[in-house]
Amino acid sequence: MMLVLIVVLPLLGSLLPVVFDRGGRRLPAIAASIPAAIAFFILLNLRSRLAEGAAITVSYTWLENLGFNLSLRLDGLSFLFALLILGIGLLVILYARYYLSSEEAIGRFYSYLLLFMAAMLGVVLSENVLLMLVFWEITSLSSFLLIGFWSHRSDSRRGARMALTITSGGGLALLAGILLLGHIAGSFELSQILVSGSRIVEHPLYPLMLVLILLGAFTKSAQFPFHFWLPHAMAAPTPVSAYLHSATMVKAGIYLMARLYPAISGTDEWFYIVSLTGLVTLVLGSAMAFFQQDLKGLLAYSTISHLGLITLLFGLDTDMSSVAAIFHTINHATFKASLFMAAGIIDHETGTRDLRRLGGLYRYMPHTALLAIVASLSMAGVPLLNGFLSKEMFLSETLEQGLLGPFNWVIPVVSTIANLLTMAYSVRFIHQAFLDKTPDPSAMPHFPPHEPPFWMRAPVNILVLLCVLVGLMPEQTVGDLLALAARVSLGGPLPEYSLALWHGFNLPLVMSLIALGGGVLLYFGMRRPLFRLYNQLPDAEARDVFEGAIQCLVRLTVLFTERVENGSLQRYMTLMLIGVLLVTGSALWDLEVVTGPVAMTPLDPVTSAGLVTLMAASISVVLFHRRRLQAIVFSSVAGLMVSLLFARFSAPDLALTQLSVEVVTTVLLVLALFFLPWHTPRESSALRRGRDGLLAVGCGGLVSLLAYAVLTRPYESIAQFFLDRSVPEGGGSNVVNVILVDFRGFDTLGEISVLAITGIAVYAMLDGLNPKLPERGLGGYPWIRDRHPLMLKVMAKLLLPLALLVSVFIFLRGHQLPGGGFIAGLITTAALILQYIASGLRWTTARLPLDYRRLAGSGILLAGATGLVAWLFGKPFLTSGFTHLHIPVIGDVELASAMLFDLGVYLTVVGSSLLTLAHLASSGRPQEEGVS
Repeated sequence: MMLVLIVVLPLLGSLLPVVFDRGGRRLPAIAASIPAAIAFFILLNLRSRLAEGAAITVSYTWLENLGFNLSLRLDGLSFLFALLILGIGLLVILYARYYLSSEEAIGRFYSYLLLFMAAMLGVVLSENVLLMLVFWEITSLSSFLLIGFWSHRSDSRRGARMALTITSGGGLALLAGILLLGHIAGSFELSQILVSGSRIVEHPLYPLMLVLILLGAFTKSAQFPFHFWLPHAMAAPTPVSAYLHSATMVKAGIYLMARLYPAISGTDEWFYIVSLTGLVTLVLGSAMAFFQQDLKGLLAYSTISHLGLITLLFGLDTDMSSVAAIFHTINHATFKASLFMAAGIIDHETGTRDLRRLGGLYRYMPHTALLAIVASLSMAGVPLLNGFLSKEMFLSETLEQGLLGPFNWVIPVVSTIANLLTMAYSVRFIHQAFLDKTPDPSAMPHFPPHEPPFWMRAPVNILVLLCVLVGLMPEQTVGDLLALAARVSLGGPLPEYSLALWHGFNLPLVMSLIALGGGVLLYFGMRRPLFRLYNQLPDAEARDVFEGAIQCLVRLTVLFTERVENGSLQRYMTLMLIGVLLVTGSALWDLEVVTGPVAMTPLDPVTSAGLVTLMAASISVVLFHRRRLQAIVFSSVAGLMVSLLFARFSAPDLALTQLSVEVVTTVLLVLALFFLPWHTPRESSALRRGRDGLLAVGCGGLVSLLAYAVLTRPYESIAQFFLDRSVPEGGGSNVVNVILVDFRGFDTLGEISVLAITGIAVYAMLDGLNPKLPERGLGGYPWIRDRHPLMLKVMAKLLLPLALLVSVFIFLRGHQLPGGGFIAGLITTAALILQYIASGLRWTTARLPLDYRRLAGSGILLAGATGLVAWLFGKPFLTSGFTHLHIPVIGDVELASAMLFDLGVYLTVVGSSLLTLAHLASSGRPQEEGVS
């Protein structure tokens, strides 16, 4: 339960800051920090229960047949990432309280932040990978809200849209990959997946599955060629950048690779895809960071570079590479979050982040400058700071790998060059922002700059202090945490390694010194010619390319839509029927013999007469379709004959349903016909009618051929399954009703929900509608003056109680005999609409004051509540129960929970149907009693 609270507290807590949104900046910050702090201390309290490789799990069965359970897992790896998410999240909450203006919607900002925090916690704590996917997509949506928080700015909206598009696209690929992974492993639970590594990598679908999962990881962690969204996400407020783009969102892809490493790594496909992608990203990010003029742009490309470094480590075929990757993940989160916060302080106090306008800030902001310098040196990998330790470990592993055979030297050489560039842009950050020149008052909107409030600087103090402490005492500070996480990621015992400050004078140290010295020389000796060369390159803005691609896609979509979806129902039906002909016809093309060994049922004269009548009525509908009233009559005859055919072939439930639907729809059509012209003009050309005739004959013949081929062949029906289980498991001998309210009750719940939504939609469309009514009826005859004939009123009053009695009878017997809530609801609807027509709306409404919207809603709630009750007894949703009671005189009576579900169906059908019919009847005459 404590594990669930870690995710639930920030999720529910996201509602609190909005409540205190008008309480300045302090109250929303306090409201946001409380749930995060409680979750943080719960996490720390669970640390003692994590032994070597052990895990704390909690699971609640949900969609068991799909393998989708609400299960969480806390082990060393998830503990590390949850610690970063909650720890840095708390520091960001404190920092944002001073960074954001009191005029901004700070409560909304904190709500988005806590929602994102909960989603990230869900990603790293999910035991079920399908549940992880749900949280994965929530991180994309919540990050979109955070990046686009300043919605009044075009760059913010564009950056948010770009981030959402790229990460959501990767999420779709990840969904497909996870489904394949679960199929191969036989489970979606991590505990099963992580021990199925050999089965997974030997499966024929492994390469496809690997590429899809890595696409999800690479898009989230901004790996080449999907890296371009991250720099444009810097339009977000700096607290967002410090949180999402250093410690959390971009680390989701890193976490995914670390989590699935024991199951899907160890193959050539893994090594080459992951390592080469990481290597290219590492070099590209380092080179691009050196040329950025915006502080956050420099840090953004730096983040891309470091994420590439971590990805490269996961792709190397050495024992220590994963340990080094996790170690650098910890270090990167600390120094990069502090650097983003320092950049935010500079922007906050000077009004600019442009390195060309900054300089000499050390004189005005010595404390902030010292913090930023230490964090930058840690990012560069300078000794005695945490970045040096993990980077030296990284360089050591590049020397141990053997991926490229005789070209193994390429990876360490390129890695050294990338580290040299890292030192160069770190020195540039320090020199141009703090030491280069005397500040120019005209270049800074806010001059003179000054130190920020103490509590705004406090999170940076803490993070920089961690950089120093880990650099000086790595074993004492993060040794146990690193071992705990790395052991889980490796899925086995740890290799021997040391976090000592000094490993002797060796080749990795030489590579580090070359990188550090070369970076300084590159900046001070070659930056001017390099910048001149860079400025001469073609200006290719990723944002413009992306927006152009999106606009091109939109234009193509519009063109295709205009060609296909032009508003013509005939066009839609034509395309659909042609598709049916092609797909079904191609499947039947190879059928050698149409007739199977099973003999057809012989036709008797009565059935033959019914079929002939049905065909004649259907043809008459087509022939007389321009005369609407005649078409409705012939359509009703066809519906009646279908009902009789259902009864003839032992389907009384279907016959009753068809008959009831036919009555209600006929009334609906007649009411609608009242507002329409009596005749439809001829609109189709002879060519189009010929096309439609060919399509009709082709589809009709194809369906007839398919039905004949199926009915003359033996087949195994699922009917026996329901026949055998209807009474013992559903408590009813009417198999059709038991299927509807028990075996497939979830389908029925969805269907009545759609019915209610349709009724409300029709009500909304007709509300306030006042169509022009025809002055004369069919044939030009005037309307009768007696709008409510006496004979009709008398008959309606006699039929109403009788019909309601029949409705109750049909409803109560539905579980054992033909009937049920749907049929009973239609009978009640027909009876009540007859009363409306006979006596008028005002008279009927005065005596039957029902709110049909509430009636339909109550039916859905009752049906849903019946399903929820099953959970209280530990049964799947909508599982019905039944028992028998002996009542004196009456005898044995069955009580079934399905009756309550059926009652919900009944109420929904009555409410939705009457909501449509009664409102249609009242349209056009709001001041009068009804329609005659």
